[in-house]
Amino acid sequence: MANEYRHIPHGFDPVFDGRSRVLVLGSFPSVLSRENRFYYGNPRNRFWTVVAAVLSAPVPPNEPIEASIAAKKALLLEGGIALWDVVASCDIKGSSDASIRNVRANDIGRILSAAPIEAVFANGRAAEKLYRAHVEPATGMPIRCLPSTSPANAAWRTDRLVTEWKHALVPYLK
Repeated sequence: MANEYRHIPHGFDPVFDGRSRVLVLGSFPSVLSRENRFYYGNPRNRFWTVVAAVLSAPVPPNEPIEASIAAKKALLLEGGIALWDVVASCDIKGSSDASIRNVRANDIGRILSAAPIEAVFANGRAAEKLYRAHVEPATGMPIRCLPSTSPANAAWRTDRLVTEWKHALVPYLK
């Protein structure tokens, strides 16, 4: 099944509120994220470790799922970070960003009109590329690419990711 294209809807709501000052965008949820019903559900993805370090907070637990989702949402909202993905639905093979086609983008303007977003960041090149192609023309809001927290990005150790993400996000969060 991982080698076959499937049309998949996103399935998660964005996380944001009136305190959100930065928007972090991924590309599309992985198979494990979809199974775990929330963003960055692959325990090997370093997103939650990096965001917790940026915010000087404890890393949210992965289990039980409902408590994990609540803790992750609270971490983001208390830290002023909005989170969503660029893609609302697409054809995809497994979790491969490189295979994404037939994209329908999320309405990122929904967040930009409701929260005082000062900067938009991509979690990796795939999210940046998809945003530039499908969203930026409508919003006019530029995006800055951060190194991906994916386990596939082995060139970046976690401490190096934390330093880069902290340098980018903290000026907007303090």
